[in-house]
Amino acid sequence: MQEFLQYTILGLVIGGVYGIAASGLVVTYTTSGIFNFAHGAIAMLGAFSYWQVRWGWGWPAPLALIAVLGILAPAVGALLYQAVMKNLRGTSEVTKIIVPVGVMLGFLALATWIWNPTPRTPRLFQKFFGQNAQVSIFGVNVTWHEIIALLLAVAIAFGIRFLFHSTRSGVAMRAVVDDPDLLQLNGGRPERLATISWAGGAFLAALAGILITPIQGSAMSANALTLLVIDAFAAAMFGRLRSLPRTFVGAIILGLLGNYVIAYFPAAQWTWTGAFRSSIPMILLFIILLLLPQDRLRGATVLRTRERFIMPSLRTAWIGGLVLVGVVFAMQAVMAQTAVNTVAFGMTFALVALSLVLLTGYAGEINLAALSFGAIGTIIVFHYGISGGTGPTGRTTLWGFVLAGVVCAVVGAIVALPALRLRGLYLALATMAFGVFVSRMVLTEIGQRELFGVEFSIFQGGSLTIPRPEFFGLDFNDNGAFLMLVTVLFALLGVGLIALRKSGYGRRLSAMKDSPAACATLGMSVVRLKLSVFMMSAAIAGIGGALMSAQLGSVNLDRFDIFLSLALLLLTVVGGIGYVSAALFSGLLNGAAFLSMQNSLEKLGSDYRTLQPIFGFLVSAVTVLPATIGVTMGKNPSGAITDIAEGLNEIKRSKVLMLSVIALQALVWGLWWQDVYNGWWFTIFTALNLLLVPPIGGAIVKAFAVRKYDLPQPTPPELIGLDVPFTDDDRQQMDHVLALDSVPVPVGTHVHEGETVHASA
Repeated sequence: MQEFLQYTILGLVIGGVYGIAASGLVVTYTTSGIFNFAHGAIAMLGAFSYWQVRWGWGWPAPLALIAVLGILAPAVGALLYQAVMKNLRGTSEVTKIIVPVGVMLGFLALATWIWNPTPRTPRLFQKFFGQNAQVSIFGVNVTWHEIIALLLAVAIAFGIRFLFHSTRSGVAMRAVVDDPDLLQLNGGRPERLATISWAGGAFLAALAGILITPIQGSAMSANALTLLVIDAFAAAMFGRLRSLPRTFVGAIILGLLGNYVIAYFPAAQWTWTGAFRSSIPMILLFIILLLLPQDRLRGATVLRTRERFIMPSLRTAWIGGLVLVGVVFAMQAVMAQTAVNTVAFGMTFALVALSLVLLTGYAGEINLAALSFGAIGTIIVFHYGISGGTGPTGRTTLWGFVLAGVVCAVVGAIVALPALRLRGLYLALATMAFGVFVSRMVLTEIGQRELFGVEFSIFQGGSLTIPRPEFFGLDFNDNGAFLMLVTVLFALLGVGLIALRKSGYGRRLSAMKDSPAACATLGMSVVRLKLSVFMMSAAIAGIGGALMSAQLGSVNLDRFDIFLSLALLLLTVVGGIGYVSAALFSGLLNGAAFLSMQNSLEKLGSDYRTLQPIFGFLVSAVTVLPATIGVTMGKNPSGAITDIAEGLNEIKRSKVLMLSVIALQALVWGLWWQDVYNGWWFTIFTALNLLLVPPIGGAIVKAFAVRKYDLPQPTPPELIGLDVPFTDDDRQQMDHVLALDSVPVPVGTHVHEGETVHASA
């Protein structure tokens, strides 16, 4: 009985803290319509800030709490909304999810940069009034810190309930997300109310971080603290992001369940108890999503979003694929072996990112755990796809990769079960739950198990060795050969995806993305479409992940971390999730460019000792760079590829710009030829020349031409037909943008008033 009371009280305390964190999520979602994926990162940042003020600078606890909870956290929340989140109005669900994810990754990189907690320099966090300040309740010793946490949770639950339902300000805050324009017409100020709610949400997140960190009892870790508060997502979904009482009930269940597992599971026999306990929030989150009521089909979504993607023709796709293979083949000759390895690693990332283009870009569904399918593909190839052992003579087989794709497709179908009834945010949370579950439960299974007399292991020894492949007698063990293999595979898959998008199946996917209600009305099976596209996407991710492991040679669980999956999706969306080239953009940036920039800056720091602090700062700044790019998506939701494509169009129109790009590239090549810099800088300068010069130079050339020849200012596309009449060029351009070039148009007679139309057969 004593043990039951002890674990029950501790479960109530942890559940109360989960409730505080989850209520912050409910507050921000209820008042802005944006699910704050950065909530856990704000909690982590609040805990680290409190540690800095309280123990780093030695401030008294009350002053430290005022500084962090009274000033810093609300300021961060208000600034986030004003600078980033309010720009998300009118964007798609994907952008509304990916921008907070970018903020989360940015805060993680920032905390690691500033505090850099390592085993040698642990950040220890103490309870209020100390570890020994405790009282006895029914014979159970409870610290004052835990009592304060529980009392605060109860007070906050009643306080928020009273605010939302019994005050005019609270009702106005709930009205912000329903119809901000109508609220404004009635004298409300939606922007100010949403800012206040984000400030309050950040306060609650920071409070939860400060309360739960010492209860966990281990040294502070940025990733672990962020995931700790992410566990509260299950409680928030238990209340369907609306009901605070149900949210707190879900939080209490979560806290109690975790403690009862520790108390009553026979950990000595069930060695997976610890992993299972840490996976409980994600398992519950997945179950809750499965049991949620059917989401209502929505139509006309596309009319309210600002994302636009121009689909290339098949001819353009084949030319692009051949150019890619040719460029990689030529660059391979000038790059060092380490550079070839890095580019091959980036190309395998691009293969995984292709799965996101198909799923998110074409079908509008969301997967936050692409690399988790890569982990499953790797496990399958390790167990069933290696010939000749894992030594130097071992090779992975084609059968292994095919089996990895099939198994990942089946697992994808299971993970997609919530997608059959739900979409958008809920599917994103389901895939995130799957990703965290794989990291905590599957990839930690490193020992031997026995089931029905059969011994097996999943992630043997915590590290899997995956050799390079050999297909049809062709050995791809050489670095250059492997790079060409993944490049050709990417090109073929990319062309295949574009062909699929232009097929009848692709048009159905696009229709489902735009309006599921219209699809269902026309008799399409939305469930079958969702299931099939998710299975194909999972298969691509699994094969890409297995190839990534083959490139690295040996992988551990860190290679499939959920935050890496989020960064990959973030950069794919930044590139333009509707483009195959965005996958290449994302893979090379994520797997090659940022890494090579860091390596080059570190080398410069070691070569020039006097400038080492500056280069060290730049190395840390590179870690924050992806997230910094991601938070700008609200202003440019169509992605960077759109800007690059427009810049390339300017190159075709302007000989001056074309000659400038060629001259700059010749200069870059000449400096590399004279050994002014190495192959990495050659690659970086080439990328900058191709990516930055066209859009910037195009804008300059256009402004110059308008000023010199006194040309009229171009009319924005949405005003053509209103400010100026339509021309044939406008109609052709519109057909091209809407991918209607290849749609046959019935030939008929010109229609005049009073005449009958006769279309040809």
